[in-house]
Amino acid sequence: MKKMYYFLLVMLFCSFVTSTYAQTEGILTGTVADDKDLGIGFANVAVLDAATKAVVTGAIADMDGNFRIKTPAKGSYLLKINSLGYATFQTPAFEISGPAMAKDFGKLKLASDATALKEVTVQALRPTIVNEADKMVVSVEGTALATGSTAYEVLEKSPGVWVDQDGNITLNGKGGVQILLNGKPSYLSGKDLQNLLQGMSAENLKNLEIITNPSAKYDAEGTSGIININLKKNEQFGLNGGVYAGYQYNEQHTYTTGANVNLKNGKWNTSVNADFSNRSRFRDLETERVVNSETGKKSLTQDGLEDGNRVSPTLRLATDYDLNDKHSVGIVANLQYSEYTNTFGTTGILRDMNPANDTLIHSTSTANGIYNNSTFNLHYTGKLNETGTTLSADVDFATISNEEETSMLHSYKRINSTEPGLTNLFGTENPTNYKIYSAKTDFAKQLGKKGKLELGAKLSQVISDNELNFYEINDDIRTKDLGRSSHFIFTEDILAGYVNYTTSFGEKWKLQTGLRAEQTFAEGDSKTLNDFPDRSYLNFFPSVFVQQQVSENYQIGYKYSRRISRPYYGHLNPFVFYIDPNTLATGNPYLKPQYTNSFEVTQMFKQTYNLALSYAVTKDFIGEVPVSNKEKNQTIFERRNMDDFTNIEATLVAPVRVLPGKWEINNNVSMGYQHFTVKVGEVTETTEQFSYSAQSSNNISLPKGVRLELTGTYQGPGVYGLFEFEDQWWIDAGLKRSFLNDKLTMTMNVTDIFRSRQLKLNTMVDGNSNKIDQYHGMQSLRLHLRYNFNKGKAFESKKRNVNLEELNRTGN
Repeated sequence: MKKMYYFLLVMLFCSFVTSTYAQTEGILTGTVADDKDLGIGFANVAVLDAATKAVVTGAIADMDGNFRIKTPAKGSYLLKINSLGYATFQTPAFEISGPAMAKDFGKLKLASDATALKEVTVQALRPTIVNEADKMVVSVEGTALATGSTAYEVLEKSPGVWVDQDGNITLNGKGGVQILLNGKPSYLSGKDLQNLLQGMSAENLKNLEIITNPSAKYDAEGTSGIININLKKNEQFGLNGGVYAGYQYNEQHTYTTGANVNLKNGKWNTSVNADFSNRSRFRDLETERVVNSETGKKSLTQDGLEDGNRVSPTLRLATDYDLNDKHSVGIVANLQYSEYTNTFGTTGILRDMNPANDTLIHSTSTANGIYNNSTFNLHYTGKLNETGTTLSADVDFATISNEEETSMLHSYKRINSTEPGLTNLFGTENPTNYKIYSAKTDFAKQLGKKGKLELGAKLSQVISDNELNFYEINDDIRTKDLGRSSHFIFTEDILAGYVNYTTSFGEKWKLQTGLRAEQTFAEGDSKTLNDFPDRSYLNFFPSVFVQQQVSENYQIGYKYSRRISRPYYGHLNPFVFYIDPNTLATGNPYLKPQYTNSFEVTQMFKQTYNLALSYAVTKDFIGEVPVSNKEKNQTIFERRNMDDFTNIEATLVAPVRVLPGKWEINNNVSMGYQHFTVKVGEVTETTEQFSYSAQSSNNISLPKGVRLELTGTYQGPGVYGLFEFEDQWWIDAGLKRSFLNDKLTMTMNVTDIFRSRQLKLNTMVDGNSNKIDQYHGMQSLRLHLRYNFNKGKAFESKKRNVNLEELNRTGN
């Protein structure tokens, strides 16, 4: 515990020291925008002497077009703004009374310059990571490492993100991440979320938004924050799009192909994205379990190999219609279908204190399934007046099904015996279905010159129907085992409302505060559990964010929020899943939600370097606990509510321009402390770890238009729940080149070059140990081609920001 206190003292000391640099200069502010009022990112804003036209000072606008410039000395000046693809803009002369004067220029609109676009060749490398006041934006579009990858693989490589072998996602050492697609929920978690993202080509991704401390207008679900995956949007009038194909080898053969077509005509804006993939995966596994029983020590060592293949076509349709210049309606449909097969074979030796009992165990499990995911969204947006009053509404419906059949063959043979062995054959059917309905509305209104009020309400319902049929098979005759079969139906309704207020005090302070209320009604119907616990509860979730502009080059943000993570629907099922004769997994209908109070101090230097210091305490943390059945030599993995989980984290993002436009490096370094406790039987188990990680991504422009990307990552030892994992490292590299006036792009990349991304886990519970060493086939070679076509002039389509979190918990 001393480490935690020392770490807190360091955090407070850093904040105190850096905040003493407060300055009193005035600031020139404004927003650079196009003719559609959309911000123009990274525009050059220069302050010129009105008489001589000499440059006095200036700045580069952020991604949204906002700029802040230290006020110069008394005199007469003008602003000159340049941005690629736009005509140069110049303001009339204005007077400055002194360096303490502040001036807001509002929106400064630039006109498009098509001629300039044709004549200019862009040599600068677009940054892959950009820090904003409330989020980190990780660029994906156009990067060599992302080309030919899946959305799942891109997510794995993002700063602070770690995905375990079951598809569970942690952010900065904390679980309970909410995944959104274009501001909409992914509808899934765990394995189902993994399946969705593995079937989604990174060709369709634009960027990732990592929000570690969301405001009250977001659903309270997700104790560690939100990762919003933004897909590419239609940005041109007329017909445009692209086709692509890729191949991957990772000891298996994989391919993907797809196309996107966009059409902007009059008031209609329509896009179609189609993708077809055949992806294979494998996993090497070694485990060692030691159980201390009354008759002595028993051990099980296993070697395993998992081999899977998934064929998945996906289709996304979206269209928006402008009723007039203030009101629009639209619909989005996402359709995914998958057929998959997965084989997992293990060979193990079970030993006790008597060598005559040593037993050789062979197990083979084969799963075949069909997965369907259909989600639909109907939305409306309206601008009610010219002062910023807006109204939006969304209606969502999703239906998800997974029909899976599994066969399991197990054989046992005493090593030192001539007697014949024993063979068992089992089978399961596990149909899972979800129906999800949601409706929400959001209202925003300006209050005075500096205030903004936001109100919203939401109603949702989730119906989860999950069945497990277990069969014993003898002489091709299937006999249903009623003791290991079950049927569970879970219904959950959530009523929610929020109020959020934003204002500023002078030129240096901004405040955003909000309160969200969520009333949950839940009902479970289990054929094997007579008494399902009551799950009706009302919770309040406050949030407070304060931003201080200490000086032109230094900002501090102070953030607090309370959030919730409800149990995944599958984790509430009182099923016992049979993995192999010695490994079981079970649900827990008595799981309670976990609640997190999160505090964060973020510091940004020169709008480039970002240091985030965070402290979070989670009550009733939900984690996986391995429990040993000593009599049956079995390990049962189940979800439980642990005691408090404490997480302290410091993350530094420091990009470096070695040669501007030629060689740029994005660096991300994290240090943290995690502390978990849980009571297993009469014993209280504790795990704690001081952890650290680092990632460095190099973007290098080579001759002949070749672009090189080289990324190295190191993950130090850490803990998650009762599991401790060892350090690991890996290096990825990619090459990219364009032809035919940038219409044809070819990329080649290699991931995990040295096959070093080995995941090693171990846990000790009640004197019983579990060690796991596995490799997920990360080493691969990819080749990819893409051809783009377009007709028409540039335009910006509307961005939807809809949050539907209930479907995020439908996975296992």
